[in-house]
Formats: sequence, C-alpha cells, structure tokens
Amino acid sequence: MHALDGVRGVAAVVVLLYHLTLMARPRLEETEGLWEWITQSPLRPLTAGSEAVLVFFVLSGLVVSLPALSSSFDWLRYYPSRLLRLYLPVIAAVLFAVALITLVPRLPGAITPDSWLADRVASSVTVSQVIEESSLLPETYTIVNVLWSLRWEVMFSVLLPVFIVVGLAVRRHRALAAVVSIALMVAGRVLDVDALVYLPTFFLGTMLAVNLPALRSWAARRTARGSGLIWAALAVASAVLLVASWLARPFAPAGSTLSAALWGLAGAGATGLIIVAIGSPLAGRMLSARLPLWLGRISFSLYLVHVPVLASVAFLLGDEQWPLVAAIAIPASFAIAWLFHVAVEMPAHRLARRAGNRVASRHDQIREPIAS
Repeated sequence: MHALDGVRGVAAVVVLLYHLTLMARPRLEETEGLWEWITQSPLRPLTAGSEAVLVFFVLSGLVVSLPALSSSFDWLRYYPSRLLRLYLPVIAAVLFAVALITLVPRLPGAITPDSWLADRVASSVTVSQVIEESSLLPETYTIVNVLWSLRWEVMFSVLLPVFIVVGLAVRRHRALAAVVSIALMVAGRVLDVDALVYLPTFFLGTMLAVNLPALRSWAARRTARGSGLIWAALAVASAVLLVASWLARPFAPAGSTLSAALWGLAGAGATGLIIVAIGSPLAGRMLSARLPLWLGRISFSLYLVHVPVLASVAFLLGDEQWPLVAAIAIPASFAIAWLFHVAVEMPAHRLARRAGNRVASRHDQIREPIAS
C-alpha cells in the first residue's frame, strides 16, 4: 500500500510546519488576527502537528499489526527487531541534538521569553538527561521534544499481542469497537488521561488491519459505482474531525470541556484519512507520486531531526527573523533528514533484521535437541 508511505510523508511535513508556526507565534500574534487565521481556519490541517501524530499512530496500528496477523509471524524475531528499529534512530537523534546544542549557543536573549522555544526546547543538557530521554521513559522531552510520541510507539509495540487478540475478538463488531474506541479517546481528552487518548488510536489502526479485506471490498464497490464524491466527502469530514477543536475555538475556547471533547475526535479523523488513502483511487495516485513517496521514505528521520535544526537556526538568528529561519531551517531539515535516513535509519533497519533473525535462529537451535 504505497499510498500509506505518502500519508506518512505528508504527516511529517505537517509536523514540521506546526513547529515552525510555534517558533513564529510570538511574531504572528503581533498582527491582530493572524495567529487565529492560521490556526482556526480551513488552513489548520496544514499545521495540525499534534493531530498529524495521531495519523502516525493509526498507521503504526495498521502496518505493525498486519504482518502479526499471519500464522507464520515470529514473535521472537519481532521484539528485538522492532525495539532496535525504534531505539537506534532515537539515540542517534538525541546525540545529534546534543551536538547542535553544544555547537550553537542557546542564548536566552536570542528568542522571545516564555515562548515555545524558551519553554519546551533544551538550551543545555546533562548526561543524565541524555540517558533518560534516550530511554523513552519520561513523559516530556526537551532535547528532542517529539520523542513523547515514540514513548507511545514503544508501548504499543510491546503490547501488540494484546491489540491483536482484542482486534480479532471484536472483528465482527467493528462498528461498535470503533465507537467505543472513539468514546475512550474523547474521555481521555476530557479527563486528561493520555493512555485513553493514544492507545485506542493505535487500536483503530489494528482494527483496520484486522478488517482490511472487508475494507478493500467495500472500497472496491464504491469505486465501481463511480462514487468519487463519497471519497471526497469522507476526506473532508475526516479533515474536519481532525481539527474540530481548533475550528470550534470561537465558541469552544481552549481548556473548555467541549474543546477537549472535540479534540478527542481527532483520532477518528486520522482513521478516516487512512481509509481514504487505502480506498480512494485518486488519493492513492496522489499519495503514490514520487514526492510523497520520497517524503514517506525519510519521514521518520525528518520527524526526529527537524526540531533540533529549527531551534538551532532560531537561536542563531533570533526568532524575530522567523521568515529567514524558515528559509534556512526547512531545506536544511530535509537535507539532514535524508542524510540521517541513509547513515542511521537504514543501517538500523538492517541491524534490527539481523538481530531478530539471530534471536529466532538461536531459539530454533535450542528447540531442536529438546524436540529430538
């Protein structure tokens, strides 16, 4: 499903644009109505970074669960391979960020006090902080602040057998399972319980994997009937659900119960967009084009390196020069992401596969004498 790689690439770019707007926010707010126009208009999906992470979670739920549904799936090979595939790039990204923090002085006077850069991005580091953030155990991160999402990726990866068992158990009641999952996400936002938000989002992806044949059959019937309008309507509705809490800000301000409840619907919007990518022929062609596929290829690396690059350029030039920061940091992030992909991510994947194969081989060698 090449279109899913395109979705991943687009989502990574959205996260990059989101952090760019956070960096520029102090200056954008100086022009009356400009920040609201960017964040509370139909343009919001272009900078909906937190919501784009939910797209990543649904994608992981789908593509990680799919092979696990096979009877030949080797769980002994899976665990070391999956964890190394996640942790090795994470550790490299933390070390890369530490190098940038060391090379580029993080002087407080260069950026606006109490801004996102001042409050959420590290200006200095300690060895214990490097070890802690590389472990993916903390709830918040400042060296590479996107690592909060990788913490949930690890949790899902470890709990994958549970997701598979539950997904198969409720396969015939997929509509009810989806409603319950969405209700849990809404409750999680209202009650401020992250596990209720993020784990059901992964589960929606697992449900897509479990029901993929039925989903493809349904999509084929819609396509055979020439139902392009249905796909367009589903895409628009999903995008609206994804950013509903932002579009409703004029009457449901941030912090209100209604705003939190609407934010809880974002996972449903993310799932709808994945369904469109799988089923819509037009969306499939667009997302399988050369540029989206290239972005998908480097998406994980781009996700890991873009904040340290953006922060370093902003501290170097000052966030009041945000257009110049963007002009330098965006192409630099893509270039460094490609290098990171080639030098770190691809070797990590190869090492992860070898480690998984070695563990499985050792297990087979132990079992043979016992069986005989």
